[in-house]
Amino acid sequence: MLILKILLGVFGLGIVVFVHELGHFLAARICGIKVTAFSLGWGPAAIHKEINGVDYRIGFFPVGGYCTMAGESDFRKVYENRKNGVEPEKGDFYGASPVRRMITSFAGPFFNLIFSVIVFSVVMGAGYEFTTLPNRIALAKDVTGKSYPSDRAGLVSGDFITAINGEKTENYHDIQKLIAVNAKKTLDFTILRDGKELNFSIEPELEKETGAGKIGVYFWSDPVIYELKPDGAAARAGLLSGDKIIKWDGEDFPYSAALYKIYKDKEMTGVIPVVYERAGEIFDAEIKMSPQDGGDAGIVWPYIKSKTPDYGFFGSIGQGSILAWETFSASVRGLSLLFSGVDLTKAVSGPVRITYMAGEIAAEGFSGAKISALRNFFEFLALISIALAVMNLLPLPILDGGAIVMFLVELIRGKPAPPRFFFALQTAGVVLIAGLMALALYGDVMFFIRK
Repeated sequence: MLILKILLGVFGLGIVVFVHELGHFLAARICGIKVTAFSLGWGPAAIHKEINGVDYRIGFFPVGGYCTMAGESDFRKVYENRKNGVEPEKGDFYGASPVRRMITSFAGPFFNLIFSVIVFSVVMGAGYEFTTLPNRIALAKDVTGKSYPSDRAGLVSGDFITAINGEKTENYHDIQKLIAVNAKKTLDFTILRDGKELNFSIEPELEKETGAGKIGVYFWSDPVIYELKPDGAAARAGLLSGDKIIKWDGEDFPYSAALYKIYKDKEMTGVIPVVYERAGEIFDAEIKMSPQDGGDAGIVWPYIKSKTPDYGFFGSIGQGSILAWETFSASVRGLSLLFSGVDLTKAVSGPVRITYMAGEIAAEGFSGAKISALRNFFEFLALISIALAVMNLLPLPILDGGAIVMFLVELIRGKPAPPRFFFALQTAGVVLIAGLMALALYGDVMFFIRK
């Protein structure tokens, strides 16, 4: 299964990079720039065929790809031969106007964004069911004993969060989504408590391990058994669906998240005494956990089944565009938080971890819910595609954003940058990107060690 995950992950990343390079390829052809090679995959060509002057290749290493344009390396040759400037031929990359080069450089990230819009639009158009929990919360302080923005602001366990910054939160998923992307930004919370509407201002703190915002709340799920695994420990103890747990292992049990408090310093093993209510009567039971249970009593707590609305064709495109824009904005904001005390080795994923995660999501399709796994896989690729677009638009040398800035300066100055200056920036960019990649790869290694 591990090999399957790796292969699927490599395939998925290949799609995202192929889309990026396809953008450069099509834009170059439209702008009159000659493309000499277009490859799916890296390394020596396993298969290649020249068509209309373009060498189409499939590389031995099926990761990503590249688009080579005529004259791309002219600046390097000029620098190495100590010449004053590039003397491009017709159709060369540096023979095109700065505007055409900017369009060609921008097309890669732009195609990644278009890809994400298409994926999100198809997903929203097809619709899907998902499970979530009510918009009622339990304070993390009541579970962990530590203080968080939620309890410092005055929230209490049992509150309903009905809106954040004026946006309705109908379930716990909505709450998570709005908090996660707004670290260090003051938000207005509308709370329903004992039938009264209250307002609070809370600034989510930055979670250093993920880079996401958090206020210190858990979901509230009533301690009533919704379902039981037929061969689970709770079922063996005689518990039934509809039973309300009052005490668990001698501790009060007001909501299911209380398990985190009860077992935060120990494992759920051995014989667990419980007190429960059934049809108005109180009973005692003993849940006997075996090693085969793996710390799971086999209880499913209440949850909500929901379904996305029927948006129609144009509505789906609109929703897909909104979702892509929100993800793009969140990614840009996330970059600004990377150097705000975030643990980069945990919050930043490198190519190894991304490949594994993509493969893991795709592999779910071979073990059950194929449609759901396929949707999750392509949604993940859309997220990676947006991340790739954001990264490439950074104004750093060797990235598309850096090239766009250089060509914009050339357009304003009326002449290109001196070769020595250009290569000094290129060298600095290579060092910076190499450093970030090394950090990401180190984080990947630590991820698998911890896993």
